[in-house]
Amino acid sequence: MKVKKLINLFYQNCARFFFASDDSRVKRKNWRFYRYRWLSLFLVGILVTSGCQVIQNGMKADKVIHLTLWHGVNPPPNRDVFQKLVDKFNQSHTDIQVDAIYAGQQDQQMPKILAAVVGNASPDILWYNPATTGQLVELNALVPLDEMLSSSLIKDEIDPSLYPAVEYQGKTWAVPFATNNVGVFYRPSLFKAAGITQLPKTWEEFREVAKKLTRDTDGDGRIDQHGMVLPLGKGEFTVFTWLPFMWSGGGELVSKDSQNAAGVTLENNAGAIAALQLWRDLITDGSAVLSAPERGYETNDLLTGKVAMQLTGPWTLGEFQASGVDFDVFPIPVGERPATVIGGENLYIFKSQPEREKAAFKFLEYAAGEEFQTELALGTGYLPINLKSRESLKYQAFVKKVPQAKVFLEQAKYARSRPTFPGYNRISDSVGRAVETVLMGKSSPADALKASQQRLDLIFK
Repeated sequence: MKVKKLINLFYQNCARFFFASDDSRVKRKNWRFYRYRWLSLFLVGILVTSGCQVIQNGMKADKVIHLTLWHGVNPPPNRDVFQKLVDKFNQSHTDIQVDAIYAGQQDQQMPKILAAVVGNASPDILWYNPATTGQLVELNALVPLDEMLSSSLIKDEIDPSLYPAVEYQGKTWAVPFATNNVGVFYRPSLFKAAGITQLPKTWEEFREVAKKLTRDTDGDGRIDQHGMVLPLGKGEFTVFTWLPFMWSGGGELVSKDSQNAAGVTLENNAGAIAALQLWRDLITDGSAVLSAPERGYETNDLLTGKVAMQLTGPWTLGEFQASGVDFDVFPIPVGERPATVIGGENLYIFKSQPEREKAAFKFLEYAAGEEFQTELALGTGYLPINLKSRESLKYQAFVKKVPQAKVFLEQAKYARSRPTFPGYNRISDSVGRAVETVLMGKSSPADALKASQQRLDLIFK
């Protein structure tokens, strides 16, 4: 049963990428041929990787347990910080060695994760966002951590507000790695040059400020500075940064009592329609530009002054500090209510052997500990998930030095989580399609959301 589900999921991921271009006639003609070719390659890969896994698990040459950790830590400077902390763990644990492997952006990781699960070649530890929890639980791939947490001192050091995002069906499936939320980074010098003295607090003010920041700065008759950059693409980063606007506009992604994907409410969702309309208005005004496809997380245009504002999170604080440019942060402007989205990733343990699972949990305890969390926060800007770390002298000194971190700490009280039940990836894809269609001017918000709802109803109802 698990293999059948995974093959179906594999087809879905293949189809998603295969049908991404515009030549639909050729795509439909060749899809069946490539589907079987891809499946053949997929199964060959499974045999090879599972064979390697058997050999690896069967090696008893030494008593050192070698663990594999897949992650997608970005930007690259953050990856360097993380690797140094992994190295520190390896240096202090002679019996456990963790090999941290960068597996790409999260949208790129899921096909690899599914292939690894069906091929019995899963990593020991996975770094990933909480939205994948239900799917991996349904595939019986994860180790529930309640028993190990109950006898660990680290449980009470973790911010209790983060546990709901790692729980599903009454069990705890991960340990939080780091947390964040989304705000608006901006360049104060560009605001000053445009004569802006007050930060926008409402959607209306946000739109007006974006217009004022869209300027011809060198007098050649062409706009060379835009007020805002918005993420282009239907990937998770687009959805992640758009959801706060939907919630702020009074919308809900699923009905409050729903615990499954069938409860998604996109059609006639007034908050979602309003949020999409706001983003489209920024484009229509000429005050916002689109990022490169699926590259909305890159901050080069903000750093170089081509745009004055961008939606991103505290994980970029280290990058901005290192750049030497002026920058600051303000909360997501309000439609009907304050809102942002809880981000950050968790550490999951895949089922393997008891001794490997226990060794993996030792690394999770280390990663959730005060020292790791403080060093990670100081080096990257991530908000610590460890309460002792947040209260430590080192971190408090950091917040004093980098006051932008306070915006995210204070905004966290309005933060909301994405669903953790199975099928969220399909929901995210459909929402992302709606956002992309509207931003490119191919559909109205109401029509785009209606089309997305129809796709989801075919799948879940």
